[in-house]
Amino acid sequence: MKILVTGANGQLGSELKSIVAQSPEYTFVDVEQMDLSKEESINAFFYNREFQFVIHCAAYTAVDQAENDRDTALCINGDAVKRIATLCKERNMRMIYISTDYVFDGNGNEPIRVDAKPNPLSVYGESKLKGEQHVQQLLDNAYIIRTAWVYSYFGKNFVKTISKLARERDTLGVIYDQVGSPTNARDLAHVILQIIDKINSGSVDQPGTYHYTNEGVISWYDLAHFIVDHYGLKCKIKPITTADYITLAVRPKYSVLDKSKLKETFGIEIPHWHDSLRSCLNALEETLR
Repeated sequence: MKILVTGANGQLGSELKSIVAQSPEYTFVDVEQMDLSKEESINAFFYNREFQFVIHCAAYTAVDQAENDRDTALCINGDAVKRIATLCKERNMRMIYISTDYVFDGNGNEPIRVDAKPNPLSVYGESKLKGEQHVQQLLDNAYIIRTAWVYSYFGKNFVKTISKLARERDTLGVIYDQVGSPTNARDLAHVILQIIDKINSGSVDQPGTYHYTNEGVISWYDLAHFIVDHYGLKCKIKPITTADYITLAVRPKYSVLDKSKLKETFGIEIPHWHDSLRSCLNALEETLR
């Protein structure tokens, strides 16, 4: 079995890489090997290469920058996905496309179902929705997995930022009126690998759209408090509103995703966010001293 993972240096790609280690089944690529902004680079990479699965983690993820760089965001998150999905169709490769809660407006107050109508508020969300639509239109055997509030031992993320800044500052203002479910990228990586195993074993293969985050719900403010308390830091976390912290892109206020379809289909138990976060914080501690 040959499996391609794009976005090798991102949070999810890095976690997948650390889990499968040096397994010869996996090929990991990032922009150096395949530039998603250039169709010729995509074509050149896939020339004479065949895979059973393409786990497409790579994306344009600069949410605020995308507001002023619409063409690039739509190219990487839309056009490039279309090209890769087309190659998957032509070569009978299975695709697992990683998407985001940003395809929704977050204006509700109940967990968002997989069949809820998308309504992105930002260019980033719009571009990821374009990617979803291309996958759905071109492939009837693909898996789309939406996730939210992702953090990891690797890369840049909220958890690492708070862990660092809380050691340097006396106070931090953190938004309290946006809620979601923090997602350890390592847990998501394990779920993707479980899905592939179940498909290959013939036990479960139900293509479609799924949601995955860790269990539980929290605000950014409370999440920052949890991090500070875990490390026993003296930094004071102050609540601020979304209106107090102006950004170019509008964020969904409610990003809680309904995971029932994934749990029921694959029989997967999902850990609570605080258990997974503690593991990550413990691993990060030595790097922060």
